[in-house]
Amino acid sequence: MLSMKETYTKLVEEAKKVLTNSYAPYSGIHVASAILTRTGKVYLGVNVENASYGLTICAERAAIASMVTSGDKEPVAVAIVTDYEKPLPPCGACRQVLAEFNPDIVVVMYSVKEGKIMVKSLRELFPYPMSLK
Repeated sequence: MLSMKETYTKLVEEAKKVLTNSYAPYSGIHVASAILTRTGKVYLGVNVENASYGLTICAERAAIASMVTSGDKEPVAVAIVTDYEKPLPPCGACRQVLAEFNPDIVVVMYSVKEGKIMVKSLRELFPYPMSLK
C-alpha cells in the first residue's frame, strides 16, 4: 500500500504525462489534472482555452467530466500540475465543481518549474461552497 506522499506523487506523475496536451494559446499557462477516486481509478484532464475566454475549460473540470462520464462520482484527491512558475490552486469555478462531489477532497498542487508539491484540503481553500443537498 502506498503512503499518502507516494500517492500524491503518483497522481502528479499521471497529470504530468498529459500536460503537453493542454491547449493554452492565450494564457500560455498549461495545466493538467488527475483525479483519484475511491475505487482507485485515475481520470485525467487538461485545460482547453478558447478565444471567447468564458468558454475555456479548466483541467480540473475536464477531469471531473471524464470521471462522471465513466460512471464514477467519488473523488478523493485531485492533482493540478502546471508549467507556471509556482503551483496553482483551482479557480473558484473548479472549487465549486470539486465541492459538488467531495467538499473534503485533497488538492495536490505542483509546478514543473518549482518541483515542489503543495497539499491542501479543498475545505481549507473553499470553506463555504454552495450546496443544495
